[in-house]
Amino acid sequence: MAMPLRQSIKVATYLAEQKLRRRDKFPLIVELEPLFACNLKCEGCGKIQHPAGVLKQRMPVAQAVGAVLESGAPMVSIAGGEPLMHPQIDEIVRQLVAKRKYVFLCTNAMLLRKKMDKFTPSPYFAFAVHIDGLRERHDESVAKEGVFDEAVEAMKEAKRRGFRVTTNSTFFNTDTPQTIIEVLNYLNDDLKVDEMMISPAYAYEKAPDQEHFLGVEQTRELFKKAFAGGNRRKWRLNHSPLFLDFLEGKVDFPCTAWAIPNYSLFGWQRPCYLMSDGYVPTYRELIEDTDWDKYGRGKDPRCANCMAHCGYEPTAVLATMGSLKESLRAMRETVSGNRE
Repeated sequence: MAMPLRQSIKVATYLAEQKLRRRDKFPLIVELEPLFACNLKCEGCGKIQHPAGVLKQRMPVAQAVGAVLESGAPMVSIAGGEPLMHPQIDEIVRQLVAKRKYVFLCTNAMLLRKKMDKFTPSPYFAFAVHIDGLRERHDESVAKEGVFDEAVEAMKEAKRRGFRVTTNSTFFNTDTPQTIIEVLNYLNDDLKVDEMMISPAYAYEKAPDQEHFLGVEQTRELFKKAFAGGNRRKWRLNHSPLFLDFLEGKVDFPCTAWAIPNYSLFGWQRPCYLMSDGYVPTYRELIEDTDWDKYGRGKDPRCANCMAHCGYEPTAVLATMGSLKESLRAMRETVSGNRE
């Protein structure tokens, strides 16, 4: 696990505080969507299916920052849509960083080199670039040629300027263990990004391509083979060891979608950013008025093939904190990752 030591300590302290206060539901990271508009039409995403009037909307800075502060989460992932299309995205980031929130700005990087001057390097801030494969595979997934090359150049420039650069890769049933190994080796060894996140694709109901989402057994087999030969230890993966065990099928967990809540133009989305069973205006209403027990594999048919990090990474983190053995294991991997 390659999370910086300072961030690891803050998250561990935060989790300990929640335990002392006997809170059974709390946010680990907020998924903030200040807009739905995007400059690409990815086959696995349905965000741009919203009506034209909705796609033109941009969340005010005060509303975006206020939602994160209301939740109390120590981390925020700013997504969309393409966040760099928001005219005040730099101000949203600046204010959240000033509050010492760890901010990950998720982007396809098409506008990154153009907008980079608006941001300042900080240990509390990172660009999280979406990379689903090497050149041909990535460009196919985003339905546009040249996107991979632009993203690579933007990441190199961001690293040169002192920014933290992470990546987020989603894998489909068209992937093989070798395609996963190739792209993660490239990101880890050639581009030397700071951290990498990985996730099996969830069957997002509005996505144009409904044929290539992974099932549970496919996911386990795929990652078991990709992780073989010590790859897990070599790659700077921004995941708890138990979540990677989960992807391989070594352990199983219930969904804790409440730990990574989504806030968008419509409000707090229940139960998670991948499913939409309505919205509420406050975080408290989301937590207290949602029947969380009815979601997850074996409970809701829509969750049958989901192994996405938004539902299961928090469970793995909580299981890690509840076990001395797993806590020491995660600590060893964190220290090892920061020495590389």
